[in-house]
Amino acid sequence: MSTPSQSPPIHIGLLLFTDFEALDVFGPMNCLNALSRSFPLRISILTHTAPKPVNTWPVDPGPHKSSFTQAVVPTHTFSNPPDDLEVLFVPGGFGMYEKTEEVAAAVEFIKTVYPKLRYLNTICTGSELVARAGVLTGKRATSNKMLFKQIQEACPGVEWVPKARWVVDGDIYTASGVTAGIDMTLAFIQDVYGKEHADEIADRLEYERATNSEDDPFAKKYGLE
Repeated sequence: MSTPSQSPPIHIGLLLFTDFEALDVFGPMNCLNALSRSFPLRISILTHTAPKPVNTWPVDPGPHKSSFTQAVVPTHTFSNPPDDLEVLFVPGGFGMYEKTEEVAAAVEFIKTVYPKLRYLNTICTGSELVARAGVLTGKRATSNKMLFKQIQEACPGVEWVPKARWVVDGDIYTASGVTAGIDMTLAFIQDVYGKEHADEIADRLEYERATNSEDDPFAKKYGLE
């Protein structure tokens, strides 16, 4: 949390990979877009393949051969990031389970950049990606409830919290599945930038935020309590 002697973070990074979960990204970013009306924020979008746009969804998945995807244009590569990043957001998504050079590069980037950050925030299965980098070892964290047991088994060195909507452990915020990223981001804004900003942003979005970090209704749905 920012102290009176520290100004709140300005430079926020967003890590992306092919087939990331759209709402993992756009929910939190919408909150931060609104926050930028009150603070001089900057954003950098980092991928392995910049400046090539990054798709949110496979172009032709499944038997229906749908072609329904959106793309985001990155600003930096993992190998050449800005040197003054203060916060990094890491989403989840199907793409992180592909054994590709892109995903390996993302894990290595997280491992390298974390010591330089003031905060690291994950949404949904993004916490598993961060756990692969060793950053969550020995820390409390949460993740997507549908895949929770799978993630827990894959990353046993983490103290996974099954019922949490989000978890804060030091300078790391981890959110449960997808929409929990909005609640986590509003909690992060409240802790770091001020409650009045978090409340105002939630009202502007007409979003009824969850304020109890320890209660995720999807934990019961997926047999985690």
